Amino acid sequence: GVGEALQRLKSIIGRVVSLCSPISSMARSITLTGATLAAACLVLVKLSSTFVPAPAPLAMNTAAPVQSLPTAAFAAAAMATPTVAYADEGSVWIPALSAVGAGFAIGLAAIGSGVGQGIASGRCIDGISRQPEVADDLRGVLLLSLAFMESLTIYGLVIALVLLFANPLIK
Repeated sequence: GVGEALQRLKSIIGRVVSLCSPISSMARSITLTGATLAAACLVLVKLSSTFVPAPAPLAMNTAAPVQSLPTAAFAAAAMATPTVAYADEGSVWIPALSAVGAGFAIGLAAIGSGVGQGIASGRCIDGISRQPEVADDLRGVLLLSLAFMESLTIYGLVIALVLLFANPLIK
C-alpha cells in the first residue's frame, strides 16, 4: 500500500540524490573554476591597462643602418647597472628589500624543509609498519635524509643573515 509506495519513493529519491551528488559537485567545481578564470582575466586586463605603452619605434632609413646608437645604449646600461644596485647614504630601499628577501629566504627554506621532512618521516613509518624487519635500515636512511634536508634550511638561514648583517649592496 501506501507504506510500500513511500519506501519505494524514498529509495528512488536516494538513488537520484546519490547520482546527482557527483554531478552537482562537478558543476559547482566547473562554475567556481570558470569564475576564478574570469576574475583572473579581469585583473590581468585591468593591470595591463595601468601601464604606459611603449613608444612606437621610429621609422629608420634602411639605406644607411645605424648601429652605434643601440650599442652605445647597451654599453651605457652595462656601465650604470652595477652602480644602481648600491644604496646611497640616505636610501632605505636596499636595506628594506634586503629584509624582505631575508624573510622570504628563511620562510621558504623552513616551509620546504618542513614539508619534505614530514613526507619522508611518514613514508618511513609506512615502510616500517609494512616490513618491521628493515626498521633499522630505514631509520638510518631517514636520519641521513633529514640531516640533508635540514642543511638546506641552514643555507636559507645563512643567506638571510648575510642579507641582514653583511649585505654587499650596502656600502
